[in-house]
Amino acid sequence: MKNQSSDLKPFLEESRYPVFFTGAGISTDSGIPDFRGPKGFWKKNTPIYFQDFMSSKEMQIKYWEQSVNFKSNFGNFEPNFGHFAISRIIQDKNQGHCITQNVDNLHQNSGLSDDQVTEVHGNATYAVCLNCKKRYELMRIHEVFKKTNEPPKCDECNGLIKTATISFGQPMPELEMDRAQQEALKADLFIVAGSSLVVFPAASIPLIAKKNGSKLIIINNEATDFDQIADLVINESISETFRLSLPHN
Repeated sequence: MKNQSSDLKPFLEESRYPVFFTGAGISTDSGIPDFRGPKGFWKKNTPIYFQDFMSSKEMQIKYWEQSVNFKSNFGNFEPNFGHFAISRIIQDKNQGHCITQNVDNLHQNSGLSDDQVTEVHGNATYAVCLNCKKRYELMRIHEVFKKTNEPPKCDECNGLIKTATISFGQPMPELEMDRAQQEALKADLFIVAGSSLVVFPAASIPLIAKKNGSKLIIINNEATDFDQIADLVINESISETFRLSLPHN
């Protein structure tokens, strides 16, 4: 059933261990387009599958062209009220966790530590060597690529460098998926914010929480396949929902 934004407040007050599961919808207020929406990145760019990236220099060059293009078109992003609200709830309770499908680092930028965030689809704000896992700042990699138009290679082992995101066809990160499942089992309140819950296996995580006895709340602009099992469904703005649900101080 559909509910009002203010209906979230008693759930938050009663929860001892809230877990948030966020998708692209929470970051649209920060200016980041939904990748699959009408104006999304994949409407204008063809996704490059992991296997193609690994086997083709041409695809590696195209991949880095897309990365540079995305950064130049959309610039730097800042957390919005929804990010800050989640951070505040977890910090105030000194308990809880945030699982995100997003790769924008905005939950950390809003005040959560790396230990309080699990990124099941990786992070687009830096790059890593796929061989030795050395981390590289994205600006440095972009500068080198724009000068050479050659796929960047690791200066330690000569391995391929790629943004720290999980590409189409790339295996899901086992440690992060396991951690997300463990956090779902701890939750007494599981809040989905801005996810259509269609990208699996990550979209199965809310079901783990619900089956373990957690309350399930879904805040999303559109209906999801999980609405029928949710304890509360809110089809309104994420930021506005949290504004109406948090104490004003």
